[in-house]
Amino acid sequence: MAESQTVHSPLVTYFSMLSLLSLCPPFVIFLWYTMTQADGSVLQTWDYLKQNGLQGFLNIWPRPTATAWKIIGVYAAFEAALQLLLPGKRVEGPISPTGNQPVYKENGVAAYVVTLITYLGLWWFGIFNPTIVYDHLGEIYSALIFGSFVFCIFLYLKGHIAPSSTDSGSSGNIIIDFYWGMELYPRIGKNFDIKVFTNSRFGMMSWAVLALTYCIKQYEETGKVADSMLVNTALMLVYVSKFFWWEAGYWNSMDIAHDRAGFYICWGCLVWVPSVYTSPGMYLVNHPVNLGTQLAIFILVAGILCIYINYDCDRQRQEFRRTNGKCLVWGKPPSKIEASYTTSTGETKSSLLLTSGWWGLARHFHYVPEILSAFFWTVPALFNHFLPYFYVIFLTILLFDRAKRDDDRCKSKYGKYWKLYCNKVPYKIISGIY
Repeated sequence: MAESQTVHSPLVTYFSMLSLLSLCPPFVIFLWYTMTQADGSVLQTWDYLKQNGLQGFLNIWPRPTATAWKIIGVYAAFEAALQLLLPGKRVEGPISPTGNQPVYKENGVAAYVVTLITYLGLWWFGIFNPTIVYDHLGEIYSALIFGSFVFCIFLYLKGHIAPSSTDSGSSGNIIIDFYWGMELYPRIGKNFDIKVFTNSRFGMMSWAVLALTYCIKQYEETGKVADSMLVNTALMLVYVSKFFWWEAGYWNSMDIAHDRAGFYICWGCLVWVPSVYTSPGMYLVNHPVNLGTQLAIFILVAGILCIYINYDCDRQRQEFRRTNGKCLVWGKPPSKIEASYTTSTGETKSSLLLTSGWWGLARHFHYVPEILSAFFWTVPALFNHFLPYFYVIFLTILLFDRAKRDDDRCKSKYGKYWKLYCNKVPYKIISGIY
């Protein structure tokens, strides 16, 4: 195998192992149970577990059922078929350290539209009621926890036995290999990209599907949908729509172009995204809040504005890269740094670093509107319970850590040019503060 696995510090590696391998699966069940069975109260769930110990946790852990497996299987097969069969423009990803350039089919928007129309159509014509998904949600999450773990074992074995490209390799440590992954671009055959499926077509698509599910469940239970649920659902759908509109840009991001397909990324997208990312809507199903027209509109507009700014940040950088810096940024020629770097094969290449527009405010300014977007689709739940805000807190920690990892990677890649860039754009995320 041509490329060795990136070595991470033992502290980071094993802390991450502890948090994801040991704590995250039980937390998913804790989250689901608290939101749906314990009135959203962490204290109520905690008191039950304290009184009943391990047996109490085993009691609340739902067992995967045939219904849960069928729902997951049909959904996964449907999304895989759309990924393979829907037409789309040919898009080339970034060149990897070993010189490989992955090729994708850009059909995410089509898959998104087909998925939502199909899901709503099945409900509208009485073929399938989405409330079944909500009613079996605990069983579905339980099945995903175990099924995705097995899937990650498959990825580990595939990376050892049949890697898809030279962008693969072992660190010599089984824990690191399983957690961070063996392959950068694993594929089944030539056309089915595994990371596009796990990250986009299963993980992100499930976010939109579950947002609609919660909305429909509240409607079927109460005969109406509270304005808080409408704001939450609308903002989540706008955000996911933005993601699929920008999906080709996502293929240039750290998740796809730098993080390998291991437990950290794949289990997270298959389990953590459907459960944690959608949790504010899960809470609102049984806790409808009447915001009033003015407050609801204010939250909705503020959330959409943050999503737009997040999108415009990415659009600005993509246009800068596409035109090789020959574009306008906020009506002016862009400020930039011309950097060079050496690949793992010894080849010298050049790159442009944008230092104006949104990217002149901070090196990762786009994380600010992303965190605020999450806050605005959560705040309709108000502040009676802490748990609906777990995703906002988690996202903040995740993005601050990602900013540090990306800075470390760029410092190693660009050397003195990165120092020049940091002098020009001194703040990591929040201009004037951090």
